[in-house]
Amino acid sequence: MSVNIQGFVAKGFETVLEQFKANFDQGLEHGASLCVQKGGETIVNLWGGYADRAKTALWQENSLVQFFSATKPMSALVLGMLQDRGFLSFDDPVSDLWPEFTQHGKDIIIAEALSHQSGVCGLVKPMEQSEWFDLHKIAEKIADAEPLWTPKTASGYHPMTHGYIANELVYRVLGQDLSDVFAADIARPLDIEFYIGLPEELQNRYIQFLPPHELPEMGKITEIKKIAFLKKWSVPPRVGVEALSAKIPSNNGFGTTKALASLYGIYANDGYIEGQEVISKSTMQDMTKTRIRGEDLVLNREIDWAAGIMRNTTLTFGPEAKTLGHAGRGGACGFGDPVRNISFAYAPSQHSNAIVGDVRANALIRALYGCL
Repeated sequence: MSVNIQGFVAKGFETVLEQFKANFDQGLEHGASLCVQKGGETIVNLWGGYADRAKTALWQENSLVQFFSATKPMSALVLGMLQDRGFLSFDDPVSDLWPEFTQHGKDIIIAEALSHQSGVCGLVKPMEQSEWFDLHKIAEKIADAEPLWTPKTASGYHPMTHGYIANELVYRVLGQDLSDVFAADIARPLDIEFYIGLPEELQNRYIQFLPPHELPEMGKITEIKKIAFLKKWSVPPRVGVEALSAKIPSNNGFGTTKALASLYGIYANDGYIEGQEVISKSTMQDMTKTRIRGEDLVLNREIDWAAGIMRNTTLTFGPEAKTLGHAGRGGACGFGDPVRNISFAYAPSQHSNAIVGDVRANALIRALYGCL
């Protein structure tokens, strides 16, 4: 298809532009954006296609896209800042801050909670989808919940509950929600246009997404997977002003891909952005070391989990095993490669059925590393 691609690539990275165009030419894209930074300097910044389903508006440089679960590592950054400030440690028991959480044997440390080991990958009891908008009500439900497997014995991806656990920990320390701390201490000081919960006044810049053509490939459907993804109440409403503005750290991050690449740049540059330390080196080591590795009970594949981010030992995000990244619903993803100081962010508006490893993103990653 013929599409208007805008932006730029640095000399030597023309192959990335060619692959970005190819994804459109092959009919895989409706609209998309891509940003790559090296050492904090933008070397690829591309966007093209449509911002709406009806093809009446073009994707713009400042269009705001929802990154879904690629938002989760931003929660880890906030908790990392709290460790640096002496409020908590990733190795502290969750009960130190949130005693109610430990009901039914959920006696785990903060890093284990952030690495999807709590056993509460979703909520068993039926509820209204709109209840997800009340972060603290959901935290109470998580605290009351019986784990679906013995905590610490396996990971089972927490699509929604992960962000509520992280939020409640921040709230117990500061009396503020994680999204507000992220905005005040990371996004605004660093001039990064990324929001956890899209303000209503900015929703005119929001990219509408198209649902996938096929259901996700999840392997054998177990009760655990049903609770995580497939119950009517497994996720909040996805459309409407309230849905977009909900400050849910699990999946409601919005921004440009340049903003997301800048944030994953913290993982790529040992805790720094443009020479400014955001997270200390010692805390980065705590955040990013393996907390559990093995067959994830929800994602149906081997995952090497750190505290809120995926370690790339299975080479999902390119050829460097030390890379740290996270996928998002429909094909979005972001990562930071600390060996080459490369950060990458991609988002499509035509969602695919990929849970991890979208073919369009994979092609762009291969093109990128072919240029390095």
